Amino acid sequence: MLPTVLLGLAIFPQANAQIRALIYSAVEPGQFVHDSIPAATDALISRGSAVGIRFDSRQDASIFTDAGLDQYDGLVFLMNVGEAVLDDNGKAALQRYLDKGRTFIAIHSASDALRGTAFYGEEVGAFFDYHPELQNATVDVIDSSHPSTSMLPAQWHVQDEMYNFKSNPRSIGAVVLLSANESSYTDPGPRKFSQGSPHPTAWYQEHGAGVSPNGIAGRSFYTSLGHLSETWQDELFIGHVMGGIQWALATTTTTTNTASLASGTISASAASLTASSQATGSVS
Repeated sequence: MLPTVLLGLAIFPQANAQIRALIYSAVEPGQFVHDSIPAATDALISRGSAVGIRFDSRQDASIFTDAGLDQYDGLVFLMNVGEAVLDDNGKAALQRYLDKGRTFIAIHSASDALRGTAFYGEEVGAFFDYHPELQNATVDVIDSSHPSTSMLPAQWHVQDEMYNFKSNPRSIGAVVLLSANESSYTDPGPRKFSQGSPHPTAWYQEHGAGVSPNGIAGRSFYTSLGHLSETWQDELFIGHVMGGIQWALATTTTTTNTASLASGTISASAASLTASSQATGSVS
């Protein structure tokens, strides 16, 4: 049974509940498919309904047209892998969508999708390189003021994959929120790229770098955590992800209900998450 830390929070007005986001979890045939995708999708849909976000879930790229994407205030790329998750027409539609100032969220292996598509990598913040084996690790909170981290302990003990990246997300303007504590786990390497220090694990962009020169940049949020199905039942992790999604959607460029997305309500909700999370512990 999913925890209930977010129930009753009013980021978005329940009377209208028209904030819409698309969860897109397509994986290129022949690539690794996370068996946690259904658990992740269910968790997001359940928690979204509690805070006024309607999530639709698709693995069919036919939704990537102007008309299909314009239904949504934000896109969540969930554990995608491979270049073929979108064809050229779908990539062009995604670019036009981002150029309108829309919200973009990417989770876990979504940084390993569309590796030959430069604007996508910039919108995510960095492309995945490799990870050591799944193991227990400590994640350090670099910035506890963000709605995605305000509920987390300063040192967050998790069981997950500690991703390494092909570039430093800070180089395109991202602000790193979480850092893998490299003394807490084993990584035999080899590392071939500089990802900056401290080790980036989750970050945000106030203005996503994937827009065209004349585009309007919306917000972008990325977390590399979320490999296990069990993680998507953990209260702290769900608070982290939903905090990032809610922050990203609380922007004047969303298509509906923008007047209701005051930063004060986000902060109040983050405080509620913190109070509930402290009673339950962290991902194990």
